[in-house]
Amino acid sequence: MLACTALFLLAACGGEDKDTDPPTTPAGLSAQAGSATSVHVMWDHSTDDTAVTGYEVYEQGKRVKTLPGAKHMTDVEGLTPKTAYRFTVRARDAAGNLSAPSAAVAVTTPEAAPDDRTAPTAPLRPRGTVDGSRAVTLTWGASRDDTAVTAYDIYQEDARVHSVPGGETTAKVTNLRPGTVYTFTVRARDASENSSPDSPAVDLTTAPAPGDGPGTAPAGLEATAAEGRIDLSWTPPDTGAPVKEHQLFLNGKMATTIVWGAQPAGPRVSYTMTVTDPPGTRYSIKLRARLPDGTWGDFSAQRTVVVPG
Repeated sequence: MLACTALFLLAACGGEDKDTDPPTTPAGLSAQAGSATSVHVMWDHSTDDTAVTGYEVYEQGKRVKTLPGAKHMTDVEGLTPKTAYRFTVRARDAAGNLSAPSAAVAVTTPEAAPDDRTAPTAPLRPRGTVDGSRAVTLTWGASRDDTAVTAYDIYQEDARVHSVPGGETTAKVTNLRPGTVYTFTVRARDASENSSPDSPAVDLTTAPAPGDGPGTAPAGLEATAAEGRIDLSWTPPDTGAPVKEHQLFLNGKMATTIVWGAQPAGPRVSYTMTVTDPPGTRYSIKLRARLPDGTWGDFSAQRTVVVPG
């Protein structure tokens, strides 16, 4: 009996503390029908004493999506047109603790438009304002559609970061980084999942955090596609020393390093790259400069061009 007691005490004293604290309940849940068969669900990030590792999305108590902790939005697809749904979200940590369910939000999918293959027109005249160091507000002119615009999708470079219902023409994008250049475009979508062309791009730079130095991103990037080539021009960052090297990224991947033997004359520099892809090929282009301390600076705004026919 004594031996058993000693073993029990040894196990109790030597064991590690188990994480039993769940994350905070997700707040700010919203849901809007993106089409007759899909709903876009968004929420604010939860917090945890260690880390939030995932989120679970429920429809009427049934789990329909599991996402990593870095995500705070998702599309729930395969739904039934003209049907009411109720969604909740729970946060999960590495120990498997689940938060309480968020407040439920109700949404009804619209009626499907049979054989609708006509996309909405592109949103007009996007504008933006910077809301401090971690958020921006975008506005744009409404699109037109032969049935109805059911959603607007906001893209940062080539990734969708937000959606709002089709009756709204403004959106606030949060969870951004201080002192960073962002390039936003907007697309309209109808009930049949037809998406419009991109709106013109709008570049916004969030406010720097306290103590941050001057910006290190190349400015004023311009890109023009011609047959067999893309012409670029930009202003290198002002670092107080020569900037002789830039990296050029195409579609998110490093394509080449541009090196000058000396600081180019004038405030703007130019570069022409040869392309061999067929007409209609789309390129997303951005740059960053090597700073005098040998590190790479922030990325420029992104530009998108299409190889002409």
